[in-house]
Amino acid sequence: MNQSLPAPLDVKLMNLTASVLFLCCVLLLLAAGGRWVLRYPGFSVARIVVQGELVHNNAVTLRANVAPQLAGNFFTIDLRAARAALEQAPWVRKALVRREFPGGLRVELQEHDAVAFWGGETGSALVNSQGEVFEANVGDVEQEGLPRLTGPQGSSAEVLQMHGVLQPLFEPLGMAVDALELTGRGGWRATLDTGAALELGGGTQQEVVQRTQRFISTLTGVAAQYQRRADALESADLRHAGGYALRLRGVTTVTAEAAAKK
Repeated sequence: MNQSLPAPLDVKLMNLTASVLFLCCVLLLLAAGGRWVLRYPGFSVARIVVQGELVHNNAVTLRANVAPQLAGNFFTIDLRAARAALEQAPWVRKALVRREFPGGLRVELQEHDAVAFWGGETGSALVNSQGEVFEANVGDVEQEGLPRLTGPQGSSAEVLQMHGVLQPLFEPLGMAVDALELTGRGGWRATLDTGAALELGGGTQQEVVQRTQRFISTLTGVAAQYQRRADALESADLRHAGGYALRLRGVTTVTAEAAAKK
């Protein structure tokens, strides 16, 4: 009966050494191949295709601005960094970047759609339809008659939503909410396109809407009592329980005698 003998120690060492050398050679070849891939010009990003409904940007300018910030080649480029660079461009809300073989990147852009100004008159902040605040050159705004919204930090979506609820209420009167402010105490102030200033008070959205509806439903009748139309409204305060105070152009509650004493 034949029985194989264990290999001598020196043979085992030789086999182990050969295996280690072979593994080292493989690793060196992989490293050399990786360095070649990193440096081979044929794998550089040769083109950037930009897609999307671009109104305030164009593909040529975006490629020129972003290309210098892209590090690496087709295989090694950091897509997240590329996306971040694109989203720093004016008016760009979101960018989706993916590789497109061979040697290309495909970019899908979504721009901000401005629906309102945000903050003070001298600021450059805008609000998009998602209620997000973004900075841009207000001179690039093509829409006319955008309202101006104001409120504490982080309240832009709430203010935009309230504007969307209030605006239709004034349309039957031929008026528009030109500006809307949420104060730090939670109260609402509106300015109409006629220049009228309204104190709408605080509370839930439903409470504010109910007060506003009650005011609008009676404004025409109240103005008519003084031979005025609704657009003669100068100001109104809806914060009074069960009613409101208002001022109409050309109407005064001060008697002639009292006025003469002033």
